[in-house]
Amino acid sequence: MAEYRTGQIRNFAVLGHTGAGKSSLLEALLFGARTIAQKGRVDKGTNHADFTAQEKAHQHSLEPSFLNIDHDGHHINLIDTPGLPDFFGRALQPLPAVESVLLVINAATGIESVTARAFAAVRAQGKAVMLVVNHIDGNEDRLEALLADIQQQFGPRCLPVNLPGDDCVVDCYLHPAFESATRFSDVTTAHEQLVETVLEEDDKLMELYLEQGENLSPEQLHEPLEIALRMGHLVPVCFTSAEQDTGIPELLELLIQLMPNPREGNPPQFVNGTGDKVKPVDLSTKSTDHVLAHVFRVNIDPYFGRMAIMRVYQGKITNGMKLFAGVERKPFKVTHLLSLQGDKQVEMGQAVPGDICALAKIDELEVGSVLHESHDEDEYHLPPLVLPQPIFGLAVSSKRRGDEQKIAEVLNKLVAEDPSLSIARNEAEGQTVLQGLGDMHLQIALEKALQVFKVDMHTEKPAVAYRETILSQGQARYRHKKQSGGAGQFGEVELRVEPLPRGEGFKFESRVVGGAIPGQFIPAVEKGVKEAMKAGELGGYPVEDIKVTVLDGKHHSVDSKEIAFVMAGKKAFMDAVSEAKPVILEPIVQMQIKVDSAQVGDITGDISSRRGFVCGTESDNDGRVVVSVEAPLATVDDFATRLKSITGGEGEYTMVFARYEPVPEHVQQQMVSEKA
Repeated sequence: MAEYRTGQIRNFAVLGHTGAGKSSLLEALLFGARTIAQKGRVDKGTNHADFTAQEKAHQHSLEPSFLNIDHDGHHINLIDTPGLPDFFGRALQPLPAVESVLLVINAATGIESVTARAFAAVRAQGKAVMLVVNHIDGNEDRLEALLADIQQQFGPRCLPVNLPGDDCVVDCYLHPAFESATRFSDVTTAHEQLVETVLEEDDKLMELYLEQGENLSPEQLHEPLEIALRMGHLVPVCFTSAEQDTGIPELLELLIQLMPNPREGNPPQFVNGTGDKVKPVDLSTKSTDHVLAHVFRVNIDPYFGRMAIMRVYQGKITNGMKLFAGVERKPFKVTHLLSLQGDKQVEMGQAVPGDICALAKIDELEVGSVLHESHDEDEYHLPPLVLPQPIFGLAVSSKRRGDEQKIAEVLNKLVAEDPSLSIARNEAEGQTVLQGLGDMHLQIALEKALQVFKVDMHTEKPAVAYRETILSQGQARYRHKKQSGGAGQFGEVELRVEPLPRGEGFKFESRVVGGAIPGQFIPAVEKGVKEAMKAGELGGYPVEDIKVTVLDGKHHSVDSKEIAFVMAGKKAFMDAVSEAKPVILEPIVQMQIKVDSAQVGDITGDISSRRGFVCGTESDNDGRVVVSVEAPLATVDDFATRLKSITGGEGEYTMVFARYEPVPEHVQQQMVSEKA
């Protein structure tokens, strides 16, 4: 592989709704840069981004995949991401590693649900965004209205950097062809809008432009342009047809000339330390400084082993050097530094700041690991990426006795690869639950467990993930005393419980004075409280959003032991919670349901019957109606079947977790009586 400097690198995640044409766009870019000799096709299973057996079978991107291009003296890393709503967490996973995102929109279908969610998530991460309107061939009459929709939904700073012409696109920024014919608008207007938007970041250049009438070159505009992109003050829009290669050479040039290199983009904020001692860390992007790299993705193969995919932020990594992973005291040796090209791994001689690369067969590496050279950087880390919360679940168990340990190992591997999956233990029902973002998300995970890891699991519908909390303060005292010959047990605990705001979790505090409970037994009290929190008070559901304060207690110089204070803490907590107005919480979900206008009444009536309510309706580009609703998850877990019945299979919906809320009193009474 050719070696390159940080300023020559461009890093992009490619996001968009399924069907937008991300994979075909990547094939066109690879072909246009002469990286491949022939474009692959999704329908034939030959495209370079979707290379796993699952992706070929389903004809969808299911995992982030990594491609790169060497073009015009620059190295471009491209990360393809899934576009199905169920895999939105996987689509967000590469964001910490890139400066920019290509958000692809299908000209035929316009802005879809994943497109809108992705734009919001990407801007929240401070990434530069370029909107790529793909499939323009055959949809020329839709393009002007689509640009207006983009500007209405994402802001008026979404400006075209080229415009569609007859079988071509016309540049409006780098090499503006002012006299060229375009399908709508004109090059002069588009060019002036771009320049004036960029110049808002630089008063001196604005003065040259307005008062002296001086024409400014793209080189002069480069610095304010990068500021505008970083701040989200400019979102370039370009037009392509990946099938016809229309706009592909122009897009390659825009990726290099417009979009930020690793020194120009908004870097993620590394921090040092934990808790109240956290301090921000500024990185240098110099090859001569200590190495700092961040693992943002892990792939686990039963034969190849664990492969950690990382972004280098500072320093230079070379084969043979020794690095630490987080707080690990023992270093590991870099033996195989890899560049990823679809299903191929290519050996690299070095990785410089800005590089995206991989290391294989190093078990210490997991998502979030920070690689570094000195123990001074042991506690450097990136705050974890906020991913959608899993709300769907399947209870999993072994089909054969003796497979329990194997299943646990495979589940942990699936979660290591995809942090938007999670494993929960429902103690009340005795179930191990694999949780994900939707039915397909879970089915693909289970399919991978069978096909790749050779583990077949029995599944069943799990109990809904209810929670418990309290609405007021409660206080209780409990003495655990046991004397049955020999050494006894004695521990007495008085504690207070009080509610925390929703989502705060759990806080524990000790205000014991005078040695009423020796300090070494306070952790035992906390352990007892946490054990009690797992089982709950009303329905056996986990307790959350609660603060526990230990106020007082007693001990015995001989009989006090850790187990005594565990039991005393557990019982005191349960008694205090019973006095603090305990309630059962249920997960509430937000749904976007797309149906024909004639079916809206049936949908709203169905949702109302499920204790849900309609938040609003909006007409879509294709003449259908999007109904926004909120409902308890427990009442809509079979909604897919009902929607299919109402719409004849033509309806669509997405569902995301919103929050937990107390169940209605009559529902709670029924749930408690059923548990009794």
